[in-house]
Amino acid sequence: MSYGLNSILKKILPTGLFYRSLIIVAAPTIILQIIITIVFFDSIWIKANKGLTRSLVGELKTLSDIYTGNDPQQIDYLTGQFKFNFDFIINIKDESLPNINKERKFSPMDRSLRRELKSAFGTSNYWFDTTKYDNEVEVRVRSNDKTIQILFPRERIAPSSVRLFIFWITLPSILLISIAIIFLKNQTRPIVNLAKAAERFGKGDFMSGIRPSGASEIRKAAYEFDRMAKRIDKHLKQRSEMLSGISHDLRTPLTRLKLQLAFLNQKDLSVKMSKDIDEMESMLNSYLQFAKSQIQEESVATNINEIFNEIIVQKNTKNLHLELPINIILVARKNALRRCFNNIIENGLNYAKNVYINISKTANNLNVFISDDGPGIPLNQYKNVFKPFFRLDESRNLNKSGVGLGMSIAEDIIRSHGGNIELSESKYKGLQVKISLPL
Repeated sequence: MSYGLNSILKKILPTGLFYRSLIIVAAPTIILQIIITIVFFDSIWIKANKGLTRSLVGELKTLSDIYTGNDPQQIDYLTGQFKFNFDFIINIKDESLPNINKERKFSPMDRSLRRELKSAFGTSNYWFDTTKYDNEVEVRVRSNDKTIQILFPRERIAPSSVRLFIFWITLPSILLISIAIIFLKNQTRPIVNLAKAAERFGKGDFMSGIRPSGASEIRKAAYEFDRMAKRIDKHLKQRSEMLSGISHDLRTPLTRLKLQLAFLNQKDLSVKMSKDIDEMESMLNSYLQFAKSQIQEESVATNINEIFNEIIVQKNTKNLHLELPINIILVARKNALRRCFNNIIENGLNYAKNVYINISKTANNLNVFISDDGPGIPLNQYKNVFKPFFRLDESRNLNKSGVGLGMSIAEDIIRSHGGNIELSESKYKGLQVKISLPL
């Protein structure tokens, strides 16, 4: 029972901290004002209205009795007194009561007036209208085969203090809730900024400085997050620089070895050693590429279609088929994405005859599908493909498998953008790589 109620409340109530805090502050104030208003109307206003209406109907009953069994001079005198003392407008008409019912069913004033008139004059000897005039109420009663029309001020049965009460009970509530909104906005803004900074940092966009603000706990959390982010960023830069430096420094002895091999008389040995050196150089190039993928790059508005068109021009092959039904702009690190897509397409061209690229878009994500008609990958090897230096081809044939960093680099780039990369079987019986990036 309670679990079902909690599920319903979670669906109805807002999820944001600001709106939840606003409900915590505003709900008690609103409920309290509603209770006060109900109590006021029930115990004060309705009772006061009932007393005023009963007093007025008593005056109308007295006026009706005057017109029954009295001489004209006395009637004129008493009518004049009623007009002067009670501010009545009285007219005598030789007509029947109107048949149109002007009573408002949900008006406390109309209900109270009907109840008292019915008690004093019966069910069919009266008629009233509270809507025809703005400041007056019209009542008609039958007396001595005559219809007496009486118009009296509305304040006689509707105290004007009710409007002031509603005004003064509503205005403070609005003022208090407005003040609460301002303070809650100032308190939740630092949390929102910290969440945005964490999201950007998770996507690889390190913010140079986070200014702590808000409550002391929020300031401390922002300060510690800034310190943590700087330590992680420093560690990543040191690792990338170290890997890049090692790879770069090894190029010099490899170059000297190539020169020395060129002067060897034993050509067979020279060719074999040259192949080994070429393999080592290819590995170093892959290490350098991996190091470059770790270097911080600013995110900019990037046209995804242009990236794929550049790759097609670079590859210059008819075996690469591109289908771009829509033009998509994504805020991302352009060079990193180009390196990611290029690695996946290069793998497809190495192992398959044709590679097919398709793009689709949802409300929150950009989906890139890169499929081929090659031999594919066994299902139990999908996770291993993204491990650094892992290769399905154990023969170390450089023309196909490289050193096993291409897919690892691609996954690292996609993850750093907050996206996801998945492998599956393509409709061409080969491999399909699905890349999802948040818009």
